[in-house]
Amino acid sequence: MKTVKKKNIALVPMRGGSKSIKNKNIKYIAGRPLCAWALKAAVESAIFDEIIVSTDSDLIAEVVESLGLGITVMMRPATLAQDTTSTEAVMLHIAEQVEFDVMTLIQVTMPLVTDKDFINAYQKFNDEVLDSLLTGAQVKNFYWTHDGNPINYDPLKRPRRQDFDGVLMENGSFYMTRKELLLKEKCRLGGKIGIYTMPCYTAVDIDEEDDWLIAEKLIMKYKVSPDASPIKLFASDVDGVLTDAGMYYSSDGSELKKFNTHDGKGFEILRNHGIKTAIITSEDTEIVARRAEKLKIDFLVQGKAHGGKLNALKDICAQENISLDEVAYIGDDINCYEALVEVGTRACPSSALPQITEIPGILKLKKGGGEGVVREYIELLFQLKKFHETK
Repeated sequence: MKTVKKKNIALVPMRGGSKSIKNKNIKYIAGRPLCAWALKAAVESAIFDEIIVSTDSDLIAEVVESLGLGITVMMRPATLAQDTTSTEAVMLHIAEQVEFDVMTLIQVTMPLVTDKDFINAYQKFNDEVLDSLLTGAQVKNFYWTHDGNPINYDPLKRPRRQDFDGVLMENGSFYMTRKELLLKEKCRLGGKIGIYTMPCYTAVDIDEEDDWLIAEKLIMKYKVSPDASPIKLFASDVDGVLTDAGMYYSSDGSELKKFNTHDGKGFEILRNHGIKTAIITSEDTEIVARRAEKLKIDFLVQGKAHGGKLNALKDICAQENISLDEVAYIGDDINCYEALVEVGTRACPSSALPQITEIPGILKLKKGGGEGVVREYIELLFQLKKFHETK
């Protein structure tokens, strides 16, 4: 194979087999595949001549290519995709095929890395003429050995947290290695080693389900862009969102629906902040009309199925002189699909159908329909400072 000189490349190993969390590397977290967070940061840093994903999985390759980030995907042999395969073996496999001076190994299970981390670390790597570099998070914990000996402090002089420097813990976000060191030592670290310090919250590594929940909250707090269009209209479906999608009938055959009072308070909060609201539903019932009236909803549109919901949103946007990018919508079934795909901010209950939960960029909330999921969505949007307040 003819090689091309690359000064600084990034290698992103993404094996298909994941024992703890199925398809972990491409599972959606905070609206994107897990791998997308680190890959996007690497691309935006603009320090890499080439970013290479090494994988044994056609599905992973497809997802990476669908991101449209211009990343090179290189398939690795099955012999390099075993549980016992070392990361260094994968690094050496790439070194046989691509010329480079420095390789940055990126681990996508550490999604809190930013473009500035790559830029600043590479600056440090060059300024200090390092042979290798690792990332670490400063933690202020007190550590002990199993036999009861303190490791990093004197119990007789227990420091106050604000006076304690703590220790640097290797967080595994990324590593930088000169090619000559890699080939000589068969190891990512060696020679003159530097440490690039990252915030303590970046120490979360996604190996178990609990890690996933923690990481998603941290991504939403630190990485979801606040620069997107502010929300000026909040719209919701009814059945399966404001209700539990159950069909209830009284003894005389009248239809009943069960709403959640917490959602009602959520709409009140929006109204108090001057945010326009809409309810758009496929059915046309007096029950929904009365509920919308009680909640003082600005726009009630009934009898709209499938594409009709998107058209209803477009009509409201035209009336309010806003764009679909300034709309937040929550839906759960296929008749919401077109609207969810087109709006700027989209979410669904945990009880939504798979066709909906798999929409790129959708926020899958923790609560199900009728459980106060609309309130959950509203509170999350306020946390992210996504609203354009008019009061």
